[in-house]
Amino acid sequence: MKQIKKILYATDLTERSEPAFEQAEMLAKLAGAELHILHVVAEMADARRGMLQPETFEIMEKEVETLALKEMDNFCKKRLKGNNCTTEVVIGLPYEQIIKRAREIKADLIVVGTHGQTALEHMLVGSTAERVVRRSEIPVLTVRDCRPTR
Repeated sequence: MKQIKKILYATDLTERSEPAFEQAEMLAKLAGAELHILHVVAEMADARRGMLQPETFEIMEKEVETLALKEMDNFCKKRLKGNNCTTEVVIGLPYEQIIKRAREIKADLIVVGTHGQTALEHMLVGSTAERVVRRSEIPVLTVRDCRPTR
């Protein structure tokens, strides 16, 4: 079996991603692996992007990225206690960026959470985790949030 030296954990920074983080953190500790935490800010669809002036879009994109960086910082302050990890926020299509970054950092494992969407939600918006599983050449561990919804 191949040794796990680097784990990419992709998060949407919500509480629903907590179980996947716990698994990624535990696996990193057990394997003595580096944990790379990635958050992807979804790119705005071209149709909606065209409704904004380019300058307005650039300002909005920067604000969203700044907010995402703050959220990542808060996420890490709450959960990480001197772990061997790096963090990153990128903009793009989430499943594409997760796979791309995993390749670039030479990850041995990708960990993503699933949110237990209803059939209608899944049909309408799809699942980032499913797309990563279907397209990644790197092994993917999916962790479902089984907590009851409120």
